[in-house]
This record gives sequence, structure tokens and C-alpha cells, in this order.
Amino acid sequence: METAKQKALEVANRMHQKDLRAPDVVIGADTIVTVGGLILEKPVDKQDAYRMLSRLSGREHSVFTGVAIVHCSSKDHQLDTTVSEFYEETKVKFSELSEELLWEYVHSGEPMDKAGGYGIQALGGMLVESIHGDFLNVVGFPLNHFCKQLVKLYYPPRPEDLRRSVKHDSIPAADTFEDLSDVEGGGSEPAQRDASSRDEKAEAGEAGQAAAEAECHRTRETLPPFPTRLLELIEGFMLSKALFTACKLKVFDLLKDEAPQKAVDIASKVDASACGTERLLDICAAMGLLEKTEQGYSNTETANVYLASDGEYSLHGFIMHNNDLTWNLFTYLEFAIREGTNQHHRALGKKVEDLFQDVYYQSPETRLRFMRAMHGMTKLTACQVATAFNLSHFSSACDVGGCTGALARELAREYPRMQVTVFDLPDIIELAAHFQPPGPQAGQIHFAAGDFFRDPLPSAELYVLCRILHDWPDDKVHKLLSRVADSCKPGAGLLLVETLLVETLLDEEKRVAQRTLMQSLNMLVQTEGKKRSLGEYQCLLEVHGFHQVQVVHLGGVLDAILATKVAP
Repeated sequence: METAKQKALEVANRMHQKDLRAPDVVIGADTIVTVGGLILEKPVDKQDAYRMLSRLSGREHSVFTGVAIVHCSSKDHQLDTTVSEFYEETKVKFSELSEELLWEYVHSGEPMDKAGGYGIQALGGMLVESIHGDFLNVVGFPLNHFCKQLVKLYYPPRPEDLRRSVKHDSIPAADTFEDLSDVEGGGSEPAQRDASSRDEKAEAGEAGQAAAEAECHRTRETLPPFPTRLLELIEGFMLSKALFTACKLKVFDLLKDEAPQKAVDIASKVDASACGTERLLDICAAMGLLEKTEQGYSNTETANVYLASDGEYSLHGFIMHNNDLTWNLFTYLEFAIREGTNQHHRALGKKVEDLFQDVYYQSPETRLRFMRAMHGMTKLTACQVATAFNLSHFSSACDVGGCTGALARELAREYPRMQVTVFDLPDIIELAAHFQPPGPQAGQIHFAAGDFFRDPLPSAELYVLCRILHDWPDDKVHKLLSRVADSCKPGAGLLLVETLLVETLLDEEKRVAQRTLMQSLNMLVQTEGKKRSLGEYQCLLEVHGFHQVQVVHLGGVLDAILATKVAP
């Protein structure tokens, strides 16, 4: 709003100085794109445009245009101005965009002078899945709202137009009605009237008249907006549980690479009721996870890639982890907020001494569930992590807490000269090899068992801590970083991969994406740790002798930090 106003005032002043007369009206407008509370302005280069569009991929964002109407007049060669302002918001949702499509659009040059990095009126329109609101607002100017504003400014409604046609005196006063109650003598006239009762009726009549006038003045514009987003938040847990249930029943496995199937046939195969299965399938179709046609239900590409349990990038394990563990923990969120501690003791009904051994690894089934969850999430971002920095000068790396070796495999693929050791607990290493497919990288990857808080770390030139530190409180983070630092020679590297909290949470323009803050809450409910800001990590690293800190935002949900061990 302020930018639009300043633009218009600057033009008005220039015209007044140049022509020695005031323009009648000057209109200024400024458009911004916001996603997750973050403002996306015009990209500074192609890489910035790519990062912006990656943030928008598959998500809904808001386009705001602020408009300032400056009314000008001149008296004694002095410019007088009166400013009217308004803004318009339009919701836009992007499709899931492939790397190829993103870069093809970026290389077209179109994003470079557009807020948010796209122009809906041109090639950028192919990125948009849906739009809710004024299309022209996304183009850059909310013409419909502007015209309505002009009508208000230049043709304001007359007072008599706002009143209803019913005259006030057409409603009889309360004390003119006949009293039809039974009275002594059977007459229709009351024997007497009570003065106080008459006053109360008069007041009630006035109150009713005032309410009628208020109703008369109420218009569509004065009603509060319908809380669509709020209702989505209130009922969002139902959608999550529907997805979890479909995955648990292996609906997406059943439909992968198959012809469309009827609800009754699917119900029979998953051992469920026909009516319940049909309702579940319908909501999955509404969420864009299934296609529904006259022939039946079939998977979308998203379901084939991410929801079928056997896909290379399957998130099925992560979903089951959330369904079987996280869901229950979040039912105790109120206790976590009040107590400031995780809620495993309530969810499991027993005291938890060791978070991993007593919760994640308490049985072979829970251990495998946890490993599948970590494997799916790591595979999703491993390529971005491995290529965030040029690590080719490191000949060896140790992925501390590397679980299934998904990131190690990507490092080996990207850097053929690098030998990578996956270091994790014996129970994990025992099963990790089952997640490693055969291939040319197998010879570069080694597995070593141990506890990174107690046992010696394998020797390496680069140490990797990918989503490890957020699980632990500060004292244990210092202990782990101290052990890594002691294992490093000067010049060795430390690669941290975490989701960074923004440091100025009260500044709405700098608020981090919703998912980051949600994960911060998840850390409270589920672990002993927390999310941290870049400043906090820099302090932690410097204490242990790591400097030359570099940071790369990976465009999805993670940030990569590379630091170098310096000589004491």
C-alpha cells in the first residue's frame, strides 16, 4: 500500500512541477506475491527466479495489489493531495512443477520483471492449476475493485437510498394495540395501564427500530469475509487421516499401473465395506490423489510416485510413521505446550529413558517403520543436499546418523572419487544394507556401527549431520559437535542440513514458511530438541572451531550449512 501511494505522489509532484498545474487524479499500484508469510518480489537473477518458483510449486499463494488513488488540486501554486487506498487479494495455486519445466520457464526470461517470478497473462499461465479471485489482480491491477472504488468516491449513495421504503410511523406504537386479555366486565378496553410498562414498551419499540435501521444499512461489503482458510485449518486433520488410512489400506499400491477399478472391487481387495471405501476414494479424488471416471478409480502421477509403497521416492513409510506415532503424540499437544516436554510417556503409557531405543527402535517393526520414514524423506532431498555446495575437494565423508545411506549414495553418485561411511547404531546398520540397491556406487559406500555420543567417529575429511541436531537439546548438541571437531583436522568440512528458523519472527515480512514453524512444534511434541536459527547454528559452530560458514536454501523444506574447521 505504501509503495503504491509513494509512486502516485511522486508522479503527481513531477507533473505539478513540470506543467505548473495539478493533475486531477493519479493512480498508483504495487503488486506482491506471498507464500507462507514470505514476500516474493522481482527475482534478481535466474537462480533467484528458480528458487521463487520452487517455493510456489504445488502450493497456494496470495497475490496482493495495493492501489492508491491520489486526488490533486492546486492553490497558490501549492499541490494539495488526498489519498484513497485499497488492496485486493487473489489466491493462486501452482501445479507440481518438474525441474525441466521450471528451468525452461526461467530461461524464457519472462520471470525477471515479475513479482513472484511469473506472469499469469503470458507463459506463466501454464504453471497455474487454479485461481480464486480477480484474474486481473494477478496480472497487476484489480480493475473490478478499482471501478467499485471510483463509484464510491464519485457517486456516493444518498442517505434516502440506504433506508427501506417502509416509513417509521407505519409501525404502530406498542401502546396502540388492543389488549385482548380477559378483564373484569368482559370489555375489550383495559381497566388501567401501568406507566412503567408503557415506558418499557416504548424503549423496546425504539430498540427494534434501531435494529431495523442497522439491518437496513448492512450491505454485502460490511459482512465479514467467509472464513474459507480458517475452515480448511479446522478440518485439515480429517484430510490427513483420510490420506493415512488410504495408505494403510495400500489403496495406492493396489491401483499402481493398473486399469481403473470400481469402489466395490477395491473394497473387496482391502477387506473393507463398499460404502466406506467409496467415500474414502472420493475424498482422495477430491484431494487430487486419485482420478475418478466412469470406469472407476485410478492413481494420479503423484500417487504412483510418492504414495505407492514400492516407489523409489515413496513417502509411504513417512506417512505410516505419522499415522502410527506422530498422530497420537499431537493429541497431547496441550500438555506439551504447558510442560515444554515431549509426550512419549503419555502416548506410550510408560516412562521413556532413551528416545530412540525406547520409542523409535523398541521393536523390529517400529525400527523398520522409522527407517522407512527417514529413507523416504532423505531420498526426497538427497540430490539437492549433495549439490548444494561443490564438495569435490573432499575425498572422504562420514554421514553421522546416516540411517539407510540414502544421502551417502547420492554423495557417491555426485562425487565418484569420494568414499562415504555411514555411521549409525548397530540396530540400524544391521538393516541399512537392505535399502541400498546394487549399482556402481556400492563400492564407495561403507557402513560402520556405533553410538555417535560415545564411540569413536570414523575418520573423514567431511562430516555430515543431516537432520540430526534438531533432535537434541543444547548440551547434547555441544557434546556431538565437540566430538566431530575433535575428529577433524584443519581444513576439514562440516555439512549441516536442517530447517532454519527465521530470526525475526515478529516481522511478518520475514516469517518463515508455515511448514518450518509446524516442524518446530513437532520437535517439542516428539523429541528433546528444537529448530534453530542460522545465528544460533553459527554460534554453535564457532564455539567448536568451525568458521567460513556458507548457507544455501534448498528451495523445499531444508537449508544447508557448510563450515570449515580452522586451526586453534
